[in-house]
Amino acid sequence: MSAHETSSERSWEPAEDHADAEQAAKRGSFSSRRVFIFAAIGSAVGLGNIWRFPYVAYDNGGGSFIIPYLVALLTAGVPFLWFDYALGHKFRGSAPLSFARLKRGAEGLGWWQAGICFAIAVYYAAVLAWATSYAWFSINRAWGDDPNAYFLGTYLEIGDPGVSMNVVPQVLLPLVAVWVVVGLIMLLGVQKGVGMTAVIFIPLLVVAFLALVVRSLMLPGAMEGLNALFTPDWGALLNPGVWAAAYGQIFFSLSIGFGIMITYASYVGRKTDMTGSGAVVGFANSSFEILAGIGVFAALGFMAQAAGVQIDEVVAAGVGLAFVAFPAIINEAPAGAVLGVLFFLSLVVAGVTSLVSVIEVVISAVRDKFDMSRRAATTAVLVPMMVMSLLFFSTASGLYVLDIVDHFVNRFGILLVAVVSLVVVAWGARALPRLADHMNRTGNIKLGQAWVVLLSIIVPIVLSLVLLQELWAVIKEPYEGYPQWMLIVFGWAMAVSLAVFGFIAARVKWREGTSLDVDAGHRGEEVR
Repeated sequence: MSAHETSSERSWEPAEDHADAEQAAKRGSFSSRRVFIFAAIGSAVGLGNIWRFPYVAYDNGGGSFIIPYLVALLTAGVPFLWFDYALGHKFRGSAPLSFARLKRGAEGLGWWQAGICFAIAVYYAAVLAWATSYAWFSINRAWGDDPNAYFLGTYLEIGDPGVSMNVVPQVLLPLVAVWVVVGLIMLLGVQKGVGMTAVIFIPLLVVAFLALVVRSLMLPGAMEGLNALFTPDWGALLNPGVWAAAYGQIFFSLSIGFGIMITYASYVGRKTDMTGSGAVVGFANSSFEILAGIGVFAALGFMAQAAGVQIDEVVAAGVGLAFVAFPAIINEAPAGAVLGVLFFLSLVVAGVTSLVSVIEVVISAVRDKFDMSRRAATTAVLVPMMVMSLLFFSTASGLYVLDIVDHFVNRFGILLVAVVSLVVVAWGARALPRLADHMNRTGNIKLGQAWVVLLSIIVPIVLSLVLLQELWAVIKEPYEGYPQWMLIVFGWAMAVSLAVFGFIAARVKWREGTSLDVDAGHRGEEVR
């Protein structure tokens, strides 16, 4: 027992050996630290890494942005990753069960996180379906001479902002295929499904993206693109907004704060070095983001030279880059079909590993709460997810709904629940020293008072400032000029309902035999 714990303060921690072995057999587990690291990297490296980081870096100081980005990684990203790992690894449960074992009244935070993952999965599958289609379209450049008109008109068939129930067949079919493939992966379980998907797909992603980067660097104008990305604007370092952007980027890209890493850590053996694993995952994710910036901006430099314009005239964020700007590059580039297949294949591979991790949070929570089999829980979770995904995102209004939901769930879902979680754990439960003790038992990197100070004071303040900045931006001007009723229904109402759902779900009784007693593990009671 550490100096931070007395006999009356012990937090839940099951007896090792028999209890852990039985629990691992029942819930599933990763077979090794290597598989866990691949799965965690697969979750962190997603669609947004490939197109979001290059744009954010370019827009916030270019080469000088790397400084606040690395500071954010070291002071918020990796420390919060360790926080998530500590909760899952110590309490051996899904996000709701881990929070419940930490402090009874905190269970709602875990369900809030599970609700956020449910919402993300519903729309994330749609972007994955688009990327799948475009990997095929790249072979013969199906979008023709006007990629923008093709994507918005021919492919998505969107009209004016609003809700349309007109089904778009060319979106519906790949979307169904995505859900079938992901469903099969989830049914296979933690090791055979989630773990092996990451072990296979992450090396494939690295190979595909390295090939993309090499090909992009060979294009005329590539160096101009890299100069635009990495030329430092040192004055930007004095802009608070640049630092806020760096912290926001790190937070979004590492998949922290909304249950994924808590869930994954609960599947890892007791003796695993969790702090070392977190450092590997954090730096691997950031290395991939920088690699993405090199590949994407080399290609954009070619596009700018070919069009005879400045680089800032072809840089676009999000969907504009992936499905409009990149097809335009492919049209002009030598062997453009190869470039296109590599780019969209990278999106598909990165998207699959991330979508799997998001869905696993919900499945794990349902299994823990109701003692359901893997098959039953997967069916119970995936069926409503797929129905909602097809209902909202295979229609002519899918892009508008997706853009709003994505913006609000990231800003006023993930960031908000992260801040609340830190406050509850650090100040309500005063559990950070105990979590540090747990991580230090097997971790090569020791967590000390600096980690406690970062997570109890610095990170909550920084994230709150980022959150307030985002809130002010939305209040000052309606997001993207969408109708107010759409922002209320798919934005504000959705974000609020996720929090409400979390604390309603926490009122449901746990399955019989679930131990939430803070001393259960020390008495050697059976943990199911």
